[in-house]
Amino acid sequence: MTLAQRALDRLQAWPDLTVGPASCGTGRALRSVHDDIVHFHSGRDADLHLTLDSIRRFHEGLGGSSAIRLVPGSRWVTVHLDCDTDVDLLLSLVSIALQAHQRKPVTGQPSGCNLHRVTVLPRDGAGTG
Repeated sequence: MTLAQRALDRLQAWPDLTVGPASCGTGRALRSVHDDIVHFHSGRDADLHLTLDSIRRFHEGLGGSSAIRLVPGSRWVTVHLDCDTDVDLLLSLVSIALQAHQRKPVTGQPSGCNLHRVTVLPRDGAGTG
């Protein structure tokens, strides 16, 4: 089982999320009542609709993680899943995203996720040992 599948399986049990096709057309998504929250595009990558306000609030911490890729101006962050800790990070960020979307639902069409806008290279030593 891939790390993305493990994260998807865990998140499907959350009562505020439903599974379906990603709005970008690639992979599976989990959505809240208001918006797509996370897209799983591969076995190791997920795009998370965190919102601009949340990204600004957590920018320093997000930028310091080797698992996170930020695209300037995007409401989405890409989480590269190399280990179980990255899955835990994704689940924590999904919780933050759900809270952000409940406080201030996105109106209109959100900007597209980061699919094809981010290249993720494996971290040194990832997947070994």
